[in-house]
Amino acid sequence: MQPKVVDVNALVSSMQLMLRRLIVESVDISLDLAAAGGLVLIDPTQLEQILVNLVINAADAMPRGGRLSIETRNVTLDEHYRERHLPVTPGQYVKLGVADTGVGIDEATCQRIFEPFFTTKGAGRGTGLGLATVYGIVKQGGGDIVVHSQPGQGASFEIYLPRVTRADAAAVASSSEAGSKKGSETLLLVEDDDAVRRLARVTLEHYGYHVIEASNPREAAQRADGYQGPIHLLVSDVIMPESHGPPLFERLTSARPGLRVLYMSGYADDAIVRHGIMVEGAPFLQKPFTPLALSRKVREVLDG
Repeated sequence: MQPKVVDVNALVSSMQLMLRRLIVESVDISLDLAAAGGLVLIDPTQLEQILVNLVINAADAMPRGGRLSIETRNVTLDEHYRERHLPVTPGQYVKLGVADTGVGIDEATCQRIFEPFFTTKGAGRGTGLGLATVYGIVKQGGGDIVVHSQPGQGASFEIYLPRVTRADAAAVASSSEAGSKKGSETLLLVEDDDAVRRLARVTLEHYGYHVIEASNPREAAQRADGYQGPIHLLVSDVIMPESHGPPLFERLTSARPGLRVLYMSGYADDAIVRHGIMVEGAPFLQKPFTPLALSRKVREVLDG
């Protein structure tokens, strides 16, 4: 973690275009940001992660389209709120809300929605870690998260983070892209999870890269064989249903000796190494990751 003083309004605004590209066109996005933006102390990449998770989940709940709204407010949480939402401390907070007009969530699911590995999505479509990660980040930052929903009436997630009232303006991380570098190289992205692949592709294209995407190693090999130009980096999941990332890298490097690799996985890198799947010391990015973390890691591997 690298906590900084973050202007929530500025971060949301800077991510608007990226969020728009992550979801289907039939979902309309609207921003309703507080006139006086609030400041919070948080790792900006983690706040990005919160927003991306909530927006993608909201869009998935509206397969036929709908409205997705993001709002910020400066609020005061009093003792009455504390009685209903322990253990949040009464005081000044910044509220970040994401609401949709989707299918809604029943009460039983709302009770379990932040549990690790709990998911209502079908096999291969969700890990059950997205909202659990959001919950962990919020609680670690001294905040609170509440979900309001009923079947057929959409859902709203409200996040409350302690507001910083005295901050040096120079310390404000007013952009989610601070410290990142753009590129122009060609990347081969291999990921079997549609949502993760979509996030990675949109992120990498946003930072200037040309992306060739594939959902499995067989498709990746076919696309690489049919691509006449140079491919600078393979960005690949480590463990996939049909095959794994390392054998694909070995095959591709026989025809492209200068190819580099960045592995991604929800498993810890040392566990994958112990099981002989990945070579120790290979560049690795732990899932779930944020757009900024991905862009920085890609640049690091390419420049290394």
